[in-house]
Amino acid sequence: MKWIVITSLFTALMAMQPAKKNKIIFFGDSITQMGTNEGGYISLLNESLEKKGTASRYDISGSGVGYNKVYDLYLRMEDDVLAKSPDKVFIWIGVNDVGHKTSGTGTDPDKFEKFYEAIIKKMQDKRIQLVLCTPAVIGERNDYTNQQDGDLNYYSIMIRNLAKKFNCGLLDFRKIFHDYEVAHNTDNKESGILTTDRIHLNKTGNKLVAEEIEKLL
Repeated sequence: MKWIVITSLFTALMAMQPAKKNKIIFFGDSITQMGTNEGGYISLLNESLEKKGTASRYDISGSGVGYNKVYDLYLRMEDDVLAKSPDKVFIWIGVNDVGHKTSGTGTDPDKFEKFYEAIIKKMQDKRIQLVLCTPAVIGERNDYTNQQDGDLNYYSIMIRNLAKKFNCGLLDFRKIFHDYEVAHNTDNKESGILTTDRIHLNKTGNKLVAEEIEKLL
């Protein structure tokens, strides 16, 4: 009887302990940095989870730095991600690696893939679940006539292949944005549909991204 009482008390005490939150970090460039602002996709995600009563399950934060490329993520990964021991990380990088090639400071495909693979291996060694995100747009024309569309498509293929190779989750924003542009950008505008300036998200873009992320949660 004594052991039954002790076991029952232990079970009751364990049940009173708060459930461990799923710690999620969004890791990227200025798009992620702005995602934590009011109306940003990370803020919208948290707001949606609050409304649904599930926010207590998650500890969600953003680690985005403007102008970052894939090697910047590699260099700050230890302090900004690994030291925080997340359960899951969304990696969203690539627009600067592609976009800055016009000024000679972008990232060549082979280097992009090597740095990205190194990030994946380092995080998976820590048993972190990963979701890789393809770069969305540099210009919103829906007929692939934006200047960097070819490179964005190519780098997105690399990311899709890395997700498959390392058994990571995938959020294919390149495809998601293109499909949306085909349906809604009937005037084939260069910006103003999902972005403010061809790259950074407007209200509709942030809402779309937040909804796509929440589907995975």
